[in-house]
This record gives sequence, C-alpha cells and structure tokens, in this order.
Amino acid sequence: MKRWTVVFRALANINRLKIIKLLADGRKMSVTDIAGNLEISFKATSNHLALLKNLDVVEAQGASGHVFYSFNQQLPKDFQKIIEIALK
Repeated sequence: MKRWTVVFRALANINRLKIIKLLADGRKMSVTDIAGNLEISFKATSNHLALLKNLDVVEAQGASGHVFYSFNQQLPKDFQKIIEIALK
C-alpha cells in the first residue's frame, strides 16, 4: 500500500509526467535536454529525475561524461498501466 502512495504522489506532479512522456517513446535524454524541453531549471529537473529513478520509472546511463535518462521498459505491468492512464 505504501508503494502505491509514493507512486501516486510522484505522478501527481505535472513536470514528472512530462518527463515520463518525453522518455516513454524510448528516447535517451540528458538532464540539460529535458530541462530545456520543459523550460524548467536544471536543479528541478535533476530532482524530478532522482525521484523517478528511485521508483525505477527511469534508468540512468553514463556516456561521454554525461548521464542519459530513459524510461524503464521493465516496470511491472500494473505500474506501466497506471502511467499509461496518467499520460492520457
């Protein structure tokens, strides 16, 4: 039950939903790219990504001195369904 409370709280933020939507199609993006796309600060973007990463919604991969984030395609099906509904 506690897990779902955390999940719904995370999805209640419009910027986190926008980040998920950006990455859901398989793109890999840096914090700078995501921040620019959403027109929010680097720090806010980084904080949102950290929360989403802790929930395993996004994955981080380092390359060429940068960290690139992508949507975790291996999320449990129930979690994927909730995200799918939230993005509509």
